[in-house]
Amino acid sequence: MLEEILIANKEFVDNFEPVSLGHLPQKKVAILTCMDCRLTGFLPQALGIGRGDAKIIRNAGNTIVGEDAIRSIAAAIYSLGCEEVLVVGHSECGMAHANPEAVKAKMIEMGIDEADIDAVGDLTKWIGAIPGEEKNVLETVEAIKNHPLITSEVPIHGLMLDIVTGELSVLIDGRE
Repeated sequence: MLEEILIANKEFVDNFEPVSLGHLPQKKVAILTCMDCRLTGFLPQALGIGRGDAKIIRNAGNTIVGEDAIRSIAAAIYSLGCEEVLVVGHSECGMAHANPEAVKAKMIEMGIDEADIDAVGDLTKWIGAIPGEEKNVLETVEAIKNHPLITSEVPIHGLMLDIVTGELSVLIDGRE
């Protein structure tokens, strides 16, 4: 796969018109979304987001596990000028159907020591398994809003994207 990527990159560079953009998001928005491969190239178009417009934070299930997503959101707000945060879930999310026992079995099969797996604590939470797509968006918005390091001055919105049609629905309008 690496060879294919390097060939594609060479072709890209040969045909690309360089544009220098700053690191601050032009639309002043941070987006927490899922790492689902179906969102690549699809989510920005569905949201009208172009290169340099937004800080996009992606993880398994667009959820808050530990502090990493919060750290990225805080950096987007306090260091990079974001004035709104969107939590964008999507239909048919694989993390809504994640099977921690199957994950554990696969880890062991691939040589991970069971004691190391058990050391992470609740494997369901650690892998980012979610209770359902919409419920997860609602819980994630609340977790961000209630975090002591996130200001109430920044609206936190909750949205759902239909992974097939691209239709966006608002679950929480953070301006209200």
